[in-house]
Amino acid sequence: MYSRTFCNLLALYFLHAFLAVVGVSAQGTNTPLLDDDVEALVNKVLADFNSPTGIAIGVVRKDQQGAWNVETKGYGMAKLDGTKVTENTLFAIASNSKLFTALATGLLIHNETLSPRLTWQSKIGSIIPDWGLMDPYASNHSTIVDLLSHRTGLPRHDMMARETDDVTDIVKRLRYLRPSTEPRVQWQYSNLMYITLSSLPHYMLNTPIPNKTGQLADGLTRQDVNVTENPFGNGTVRALPYYVKKDTEALVGPGGVISNVIDMCKWLQTLLSRGGKPGTEQIIFPGDILDTLESGISVWYPTAAFPELSPVVYGGGLGSGTYRGHVMIEHGGNVPGYNSQITRFPDDKFGIVVMSNADSYGGPICEAIKYHIVDKAFGLKPVDWSSRYRSGIISSLKGATPPNPRPANATLPPNGFSALAGTYHNAGYGTLEVCLVTPSSSNDASPTCNDLVANASTILPGQIDPAIPTFLIPVDSPYLTHLKLTHFNGSIFNFHILRSYPTGDTNGTTWAADPDPFSPHTIEFADGGFGFQGIWAVGDPTVPPATGNTPKERAEVRFDKTG
Repeated sequence: MYSRTFCNLLALYFLHAFLAVVGVSAQGTNTPLLDDDVEALVNKVLADFNSPTGIAIGVVRKDQQGAWNVETKGYGMAKLDGTKVTENTLFAIASNSKLFTALATGLLIHNETLSPRLTWQSKIGSIIPDWGLMDPYASNHSTIVDLLSHRTGLPRHDMMARETDDVTDIVKRLRYLRPSTEPRVQWQYSNLMYITLSSLPHYMLNTPIPNKTGQLADGLTRQDVNVTENPFGNGTVRALPYYVKKDTEALVGPGGVISNVIDMCKWLQTLLSRGGKPGTEQIIFPGDILDTLESGISVWYPTAAFPELSPVVYGGGLGSGTYRGHVMIEHGGNVPGYNSQITRFPDDKFGIVVMSNADSYGGPICEAIKYHIVDKAFGLKPVDWSSRYRSGIISSLKGATPPNPRPANATLPPNGFSALAGTYHNAGYGTLEVCLVTPSSSNDASPTCNDLVANASTILPGQIDPAIPTFLIPVDSPYLTHLKLTHFNGSIFNFHILRSYPTGDTNGTTWAADPDPFSPHTIEFADGGFGFQGIWAVGDPTVPPATGNTPKERAEVRFDKTG
């Protein structure tokens, strides 16, 4: 298993030790699952989604004699140059990294040499001196379990992370982030809480950088697809750079582990053995840690998404429910260019991992393949999950249009557009510089803005409509490169998350994409600053927006002008 160089993360120490002692035992005598039928199914699903990408699959089963049957296989394209996926191809497992962080936290709790001893109910403020949240009760009472189970009241706020941040930088700024609910009221996915948990260990482990192995799959996406006309159109296939751009950074705790299906099968075997090494049952980690992480602390999905499924509860890095009567424990993962699904059925001693390098629809592709293999393993009549997911995507995009189209009689900001340009600061998110692109800005703009305006059409080709007043904000973030503000009405602008990447061509050109063009995110300028509205729902549409009578009250993140 590989990862980047991580700072203060016991999870990777645990992973290193785990892989050193866990080995794949001899294959059992069960009929193979990854046969020609599964290969045909994988090819069909990729064709259904017109996805020029690849899939890696691993399955583990324990027979009645206690022997493990392990199968691993790769399908499709790993790299833009035509390299095929194999069982050794590396993928980012994204949020499936959270379980490693959670288990590492459990190992700290079991460490009898620590003084004072930690428990699942230890308050974070008693452990981390820099800890704090805006809500006083949450700040003083949030426990390890609260952070693990996404119930601190803090929504994602992922966009506050910067490339230059380490773990402590992010933890110090949590106190400036507005919560969306009171603590322990609503499940709200928060990568920031797993960043915080990854700061608990006090020493460092260095591991190889994955790109140096040559095995890391390209994240593949399609540019210039008219998704309202055909969500699965051809477009131009592009390779995405791995979203983490530095060797030491803060994002490993919630989503930074990189692995292949061979090592993920070892991981599944150990989880199904409740922490025991396959074959010998040597204890790698105490099973009661899993008991806590699999328990229902928060409600993840209060209603079943499909008839075959049940409601799902969340513990720590794991969701627990049922599939067609079988207890199912799993988690998915998604970062730009990569998706993973790691699922196990503890009563059936069966586990499966599916990994994809599809940026577009990688999640439903993994799910459709996973459920087909699960049905096959359990001898159930197969459900056509591929068609279900395709239909859902088509239905959701049919007739979709960008929100808040600018009215023909739109009013202008009270003091004009130029007055809104400048630098703005939020203590949690840092400083942003708002650059006026169109109508053209004055020459007294900063060098950063002058350079951005001069090169906007090159850096962000096809993203600027000269007929609509537009600002650009460069953002030093792992998740995006720019924010685009397009005028709606008065002092309200729509904002769009943009990503600019090199094409890889010899002429050094770039291409750009708006990964979420149909979501109603807005910015409102008022009272010497601006506020984001709809940012809480980025990545989690279940989170309600902030409400209030004034722009400041409605601001989910408020920036004040500093220059």
